[in-house]
Amino acid sequence: MGGIPVLILKEGTQRSKGREAQSANITAAKAVAAAVRTTLGPKGMDKMLVDSMGDVIITGDGAKILREMDIEHPAAKMVVEVAKTQDEEVGDGTTTAVILAGELLAKAEELFDQGVHPTVVVMGYRLAEDKSREILGSLAKDVSPEQEDILLNIATTSIKGGEDHSVKMKLAEIAVQAVKAVVDYTDGRRVDPKEIKIEKIEGGSTEDSELVLGVVLDKERANINMPRKVQNASILLLDRALEIKKTEIKSKIDITTPEQMMQFLDQEENILRETVRKIENIGANVVLCQKGIDDVAEYYLAKSDILAAKNISESDMEKLARATNANVVNDLDAASAADLGSAGLVEEKKKAEKKFIFVSECSNPKSVTVLLHGGAKHVVESADIIFNDAVRVVGAVIEDGKYVAGGGAPEVEVALRLREYAASLTGREQLAVYKFAEAIDIIPKTLAENGGLDSIDMLIRLRSQHEEGNRDAGLDIYTGSVVNMAERGIIEPLRVKIQAINSAAEAASMILRIDDVIAAGRGEKMPEMPPGGGGY
Repeated sequence: MGGIPVLILKEGTQRSKGREAQSANITAAKAVAAAVRTTLGPKGMDKMLVDSMGDVIITGDGAKILREMDIEHPAAKMVVEVAKTQDEEVGDGTTTAVILAGELLAKAEELFDQGVHPTVVVMGYRLAEDKSREILGSLAKDVSPEQEDILLNIATTSIKGGEDHSVKMKLAEIAVQAVKAVVDYTDGRRVDPKEIKIEKIEGGSTEDSELVLGVVLDKERANINMPRKVQNASILLLDRALEIKKTEIKSKIDITTPEQMMQFLDQEENILRETVRKIENIGANVVLCQKGIDDVAEYYLAKSDILAAKNISESDMEKLARATNANVVNDLDAASAADLGSAGLVEEKKKAEKKFIFVSECSNPKSVTVLLHGGAKHVVESADIIFNDAVRVVGAVIEDGKYVAGGGAPEVEVALRLREYAASLTGREQLAVYKFAEAIDIIPKTLAENGGLDSIDMLIRLRSQHEEGNRDAGLDIYTGSVVNMAERGIIEPLRVKIQAINSAAEAASMILRIDDVIAAGRGEKMPEMPPGGGGY
């Protein structure tokens, strides 16, 4: 072309290729892993995050930290997705997954320096991932929903060690009872965490938190003359307004005398009185309405000793239907007593200067509510994160019926067995499998470091115990000794470990396969307007 450059990409586009691109991606991913590494384990540290508005968040939850960090690098964002996936799938192990992804990339870089091709590394990582799942499956123990002591241990293990022991036990007990209440046995065992509603209340201490076998509504009675408490409640869930319907077409009524006005108002009042009479005839003594209630209807409901609440959200109506075994009614003429739900008690209560309606003492609730208390906003938010993690891990172990020891025990066992497996391979994939095993060692090493212990000494002692056949030997951070973690009650769902390895390996493999990064140029900044707005 006579020396004339051919422009393929738009001016301003940045491009990096080969080792340069791989190195940049790996460095970014490692930086993300380093950001959360110190939070791992019962003695992990917390992070303080300050946003552009000056709001402060203090947390040690890996998913929360990465969600709040303003990360721009595309490879780093992929590692953040690992945490997001882990959090959505099992609710715990996010920090483990991110640290492991960063270490897998670091080990891959060592192989690149030795001349191993990225495709070979990815293939070896895939073999190691499959073998790791197999090894973890062999370590798993069975558990049933009736074994509450094991479920309680799983819940307490998921709660960070910085919490007071009594607080940990309180939240763990509530989590276990809440999950057991909402298990769906229709098709195997299924737990939907959304069926556990959480109301955060600023006031009191975390130990004041409680489980309500039913639904707590952030509402109050529609009228102060209505009963405050109804026992043996027959509940009508209404998906229509208790108001006079407006016509859908424009209409005009000529009223020329006061008598006509009174007749018109009396007619509206009679319609509402008749509506309330229908509710009485059905047998309801509590009405929970998704839409509005007219003042006149409120008066007649109060006169009939019916407790009513209005403007309830659709999600709360669905929870109420499951908790009370009621049908949501739209047409009162077609409604019957069979549509009503039941609860032992419906009561308006005040909690921390705020009124709530408690629909409680439900016989077989498929939706429950947890009231989380805390002395300050950040305490309640922290308790919410902790509690959600506990709920998710208990739900996962009930669904799968499998758990493994904690304290780094499964990682040490997997790493040892992967080394044996690598020796059986003949191709270059052997090197990648061996590096995968080295990468998994980062978890027990980090646990030791965050506990103020010598990571190399601890790892040697752990390996020694596992070589002798103690497959549940893990690290007791508080005593600095190697003990049987299963016997100590430090246990985790099998799903948490498998998902962490899967997510980390997939993210690492995806990043390793990238050898060309093409970044579009930023748009040019618009010129500033001249002073005074300056029209042209």
